[in-house]
This record gives sequence, structure tokens and C-alpha cells, in this order.
Amino acid sequence: MTIPPEFTSDVPPLARTTLDRSALRRKDDAWLAEAWSRGLVLVVDPAKGGRALIADRPDGGAGLVLVAAADAPEVEHWFLGIDTDGTPLWTVAAPLPEVTGTRSVTLRDVGHLLDDRDAGLFTAAAALGNWHRSHVFSPKTGLPTESVEAGWARKDPEGNLMWPRTDPAMIVLVHDGVTGPAGRCLLGHNSTWPPSPDGVVRFSCLAGYVEPGESAEAAVWREVAEEVGIGLTGLTYSGSQSWPFPGSLMLGFHATADPDTPMRLDPEEIDEAHWFTRDEVAKMIAGGFVHPDTGIKMSLPMRSSIAFYLIETWLGGFGR
Repeated sequence: MTIPPEFTSDVPPLARTTLDRSALRRKDDAWLAEAWSRGLVLVVDPAKGGRALIADRPDGGAGLVLVAAADAPEVEHWFLGIDTDGTPLWTVAAPLPEVTGTRSVTLRDVGHLLDDRDAGLFTAAAALGNWHRSHVFSPKTGLPTESVEAGWARKDPEGNLMWPRTDPAMIVLVHDGVTGPAGRCLLGHNSTWPPSPDGVVRFSCLAGYVEPGESAEAAVWREVAEEVGIGLTGLTYSGSQSWPFPGSLMLGFHATADPDTPMRLDPEEIDEAHWFTRDEVAKMIAGGFVHPDTGIKMSLPMRSSIAFYLIETWLGGFGR
């Protein structure tokens, strides 16, 4: 399914796409063979953190570099879908070709700089490639598997099939519900994040996996209580996006809570958390906020993340 362009301007960065996945073509071997011959291919190097080639644009954006199928590495290829002009689009996992005027990047680096077509294409390729690399053997029999259905399934010698799966995870920006500059949101620092080389400390939304038998909403209430020890007074779903590192679907929420409630941090998850005003968050985005109590410079998550999207929409007054 293709999301119409008029609905892609106010969604998380990696939720944007114009890709027609054409799932009905995945078992049509004759059509696939012909489509490969006239297709374009996104090469993603799994050995370098899932890197692809881009060409920077004068306007500050970037575009993916695709190669003709005839010039693509001779490895297993996977069908992603059909472009808006009818061109079949594919991906392969292989070392990147040398193309003048390009640079190699990860999806984390440039997801927010790509247009809707390329954001959807890179996200799908990264997610599919990560799944293939983790399923070269059957979890049922332990036997080697092969790619079938144009890369959207794998099969072992006994005929057992498996299909790509994603792990649902929730992420929430907790705030006080107050409008204007005095409104505050709660951001935390994950205890597992390594220190930044330049001493800047990153703060982000609270997040966690949805457990078996649990709704996404119940996971939000549980994770907030577990990580910072406070209860919520309201909860609103805000959107989702794939996060193929290696294979999550991030379900985004805004929630309200009382900032006067004492926090009780789980040190294995969150080693520091603070309430920040809109003015302070705006300074973080601009790269110039130093916490008045600790003297530590603080930053926000990468712009390609749904965490940044949730923070930015709250900052603009749309996360109430």
C-alpha cells in the first residue's frame, strides 16, 4: 500500500513512503525475472552498519544512489516494490560500489534528509536485509534456509517457511499538558548509552518493548512506572515508524503526568531524568543547552528517530 503524498508531511521520518510493494508479484517468477532485467537496485552493505550510497543535494537534502540490475553485485536479490513511474525496485546485501560524488551513510544518519520515496525504500531494504541475516538457519529444524517469494520468505530443505517479523515497541514523550513556553516534558538518559566523545549527554523519550499478551497502551503505563516510578494522567497515540535496528516497529505516544510527583529511577534502565521546559528543549535542538545544576551540555536524539518527532511535535504545541 502506498501512503498518498498529502498524508506524509506530518508523520515520523521513517513512516514516509511512496513504494508500491506489489505483494501479489512475489510468487510470479516470470514477472520477477523480467522485472529484474529492467529494475534499479539499492545496494546496502551489512558489514558497515547497513550503509548505502547517497548524493547530497544543494538544498541540504540527499538522494539514494541506485544502480541498474546489470551493474549490481551477483548475489541474492530481493524485490522491494514498484516506483511511481513503474520501475521495479530491488535491494541486495553487498559491498558498496564506487560511485564518484557520493558518500556512504546509515539510515540513522540521513533518514530525515531523504524524500518520501527514498525514506521508504531505505527503511524497507534495511529491515528486510536485517531479517535475512538473522534467519539463515531455520529456528524449527536448524537447517540452512534459502530465500523464496522474491525475498519475502525463507524456506528450509523440509519445506518449513518463515516470513519477516517486526518487534513492537512503545515510545512516549511524557509532558505536563501545559501550553506555551512554561510547559515541561520528561526526558531520560539510558544507562546503557556510551558517553559521547565530546562530552555531550543525550536525553530522549522513554521506551520499551511490548511484552507478550500486552497492548501498546498498557506497555506505556508499565514502562513509565518501571523506569521513572510515576503514573500517567492521560495517553494519546501519535504515530508509528519502522526502526530496523534490527527489526522494531516503534509505536509513538504523548502522555501527561504531574511533574511534582517524585521520580524513582530504575538504575538499570535510566540513570538520569529531568523535566525540561519548551525553551530548554528548543536550546537543545539548537545545540546550546547546558544544564544549570550539572553544567553538562545536553542533546536530543537523531532527527530520523520517532523520539525527535514526538519531541518536536510537543514543542510546537501539537502533542497535547
